[in-house]
Amino acid sequence: MAVVFDLLNNDPRKHSGKDTPEKSKPRHPEKAHRPDQPILRKPDWIRVKAPGSPKWAETQRIVKEHGLVTVCEEAGCPNIGECWEKKHATFMIMGDTCTRACAFCNVKTGMPAALDPTEPASVADAVAKLGLSHVVITSVDRDDLADGGAQHFADVILAIRAVSPKTTIEILTPDFLRKEGALEIVVAAKPDVFNHNLETVPSKYLTVRPGARYFHSIRLLQRVKELDPTIFTKSGIMVGLGEERPEVLQLMDDLRSADVDFLTIGQYLQPTRKHHPVLKFVTPEEFKSYESVANAKGFLLVSSSPLTRSSHHAGEDFARLQANRNARR
Repeated sequence: MAVVFDLLNNDPRKHSGKDTPEKSKPRHPEKAHRPDQPILRKPDWIRVKAPGSPKWAETQRIVKEHGLVTVCEEAGCPNIGECWEKKHATFMIMGDTCTRACAFCNVKTGMPAALDPTEPASVADAVAKLGLSHVVITSVDRDDLADGGAQHFADVILAIRAVSPKTTIEILTPDFLRKEGALEIVVAAKPDVFNHNLETVPSKYLTVRPGARYFHSIRLLQRVKELDPTIFTKSGIMVGLGEERPEVLQLMDDLRSADVDFLTIGQYLQPTRKHHPVLKFVTPEEFKSYESVANAKGFLLVSSSPLTRSSHHAGEDFARLQANRNARR
């Protein structure tokens, strides 16, 4: 029997008592009218540890004390129990509301609030209190901002550097579509790892990631390396959305043409009946096959498994990236 932590059914964000207009608003108003999709039973190979240990609780306390948002909670990540046990949390900056409406994502959609100017300092303080040697910073899409939130990313990076200079910083950014000069602002702040996920193969973009453009994302990753070759670049996809194997292999080639260092491949898990359905549970053997092919294509590092997620084991993976780069010199 598969055991998966269900943030949707055991969600501390759910309200209790009398509804208020704000609390009764759906997380995904754009999906409310859609017919329910079937949810396939998860196979035995998808297993995670349910959260609740003392160390998990300590991580949760520090996050809440600083008024921070984590993608671990907002996106319903199945690895939250394992990661928070190790005090590994992926901070999601610029609020909890996204201006995009991707078919796979459980982050709330709508019009976000104004940026919090104290957030960079709060994130930096939490990083210091958690004693993180490596931190992952991601965000919602902020198409409402002139720079897509690029300067806020830079401010967070600089604030962390000021209080935790030995902490390595990995960022997982939006695509900054039609935000001229935004990428340059982020790269100038010199994160150690620049991650931007393709999410799926190009044939699925209209249904899975309609607000994005596949080749813009490829070019974004390529441009990072042009601006600063010392920054590791990283991207990830989900499988089980209806993609074909040759499409995944072509995507690998596209990423290598952009000199991307690190590829992650994980199983898509459907958050609710209103989200895109899982069309296939990819077997562990198929994931291993993808890993072998990707390694042969020249990535510095590949993580491919049913429960692989962008920031899962990020600290350990960064050390491996460094070692693999040094070994090739």
